[in-house]
Amino acid sequence: MEQDLSNKPHVVIIGAGFGGLSTAKILANKGVRVSVIDKHNHHLFQPLLYQVATAALTAAEIASPIRHILRKAKNIAVYMNKIVEVDTNKKIVRSRSGREFKYDYLVLATGARHSYFGKDEWEEVAPGLKSIEDAREIRKRVLTAFEKAEMEDDLEKRAALLNFVVVGAGPTGVELAGAIAELANYTLTEDFEHIKPSDARIILVDAGPRILPSFDEKLCAKAIDHLTTLGVDIHVNSMVKDITEDHVTFGEQTVATRTVIWAAGVQASSAGKWIGAETDRTGRVPVDAHLCVQDHPEIYAIGDTASHTPEGAERPLPGIAPVAKQMGEFVGKDILKRIDERKRSTFKYKDLGTMATIGRNRAIADLRGFKLSGFTGWILWCIAHVYFLVGFRNRLVVCLQWFFSYMTYHRGVRLIIGESGIVPDDKDAEDVKKEAKKDEKAA
Repeated sequence: MEQDLSNKPHVVIIGAGFGGLSTAKILANKGVRVSVIDKHNHHLFQPLLYQVATAALTAAEIASPIRHILRKAKNIAVYMNKIVEVDTNKKIVRSRSGREFKYDYLVLATGARHSYFGKDEWEEVAPGLKSIEDAREIRKRVLTAFEKAEMEDDLEKRAALLNFVVVGAGPTGVELAGAIAELANYTLTEDFEHIKPSDARIILVDAGPRILPSFDEKLCAKAIDHLTTLGVDIHVNSMVKDITEDHVTFGEQTVATRTVIWAAGVQASSAGKWIGAETDRTGRVPVDAHLCVQDHPEIYAIGDTASHTPEGAERPLPGIAPVAKQMGEFVGKDILKRIDERKRSTFKYKDLGTMATIGRNRAIADLRGFKLSGFTGWILWCIAHVYFLVGFRNRLVVCLQWFFSYMTYHRGVRLIIGESGIVPDDKDAEDVKKEAKKDEKAA
């Protein structure tokens, strides 16, 4: 017999990323009514999104339907909708479709988007990487550049097509640069007749003094060695001044290129504006030791939405998956404590370390002072990312795909889907359409 939850406290969770999903799992089959609202119908494992962008994995291998993940939780309802307003006085969330959700507790886990530091016009020519759509767009641009270079007789234009610029040298930028270099140096080497993919120039640009600023300097030096071995051209202390369809200007130089990828900055969602809260310069909402919003103890902000500085720390916690997961779990437990009128605790983040991969066999990891690099770091990176993937199927498929790629250097997702500027023949067009439909169904 189904439990009557109509008189139970209603928890509304906006966003089903790492934070929101972790909160929902804690509240699953407990004495509360839960509504999970997300503009997508899937949970995305963002740390591996760059592998979709560089043809190593498919979207279906790093994403799972939210309904499937929470299918055993009888007290949770999932809605694919976009929130446009929060009435904090009436405690009502309003969606774009006009539906209203009245809440007793509200969890804002709405993530972040790209920040172009006031140069929003760059987004059209320098896409960022935050969604499956972004990954597919980047994959299309990278692969199309090689295809166009194969048909280009003008050597200057061909060189421009084979220049790839990644802006931002944090973990995402470093992983993207390494993956593109690996694609050019190994995967595509025998695929073309008129060009050598290994002639591609991969340029990593950052305005800061070094790459991977959150890592120890010795590990950073290891990462530079790994990237240099792959042929990546690193430029630090080089602020980007201009990006157009055919060039990018950084520092004192201009590089002709048709492919620029943005990994330089993020901006929190509009959740702070919904509730009229003061935000920091990146749009994050300051929260207290219980992760509650000031003047609104019934509203929590977590993950990329929240700005939380632990006691004794100099800066807020970073917007990374482990922080969001731990925040989400804490909030779920805190809500249950408040409902049961039990003593509450304060949030304490357990830093398990950071890691980044730089292509095949190469990664760096700083695990609470225990530093690893090279092949050992890469194995640990693989284990950690497979462990945190949602669902046994995804873990198994990713393991098999990685093993196959490791043994053969082959990447099987080299499809150009959508308008590429190249007109295929009728048969190729039909094949692409079929593959696109398969990809959409799988995602």
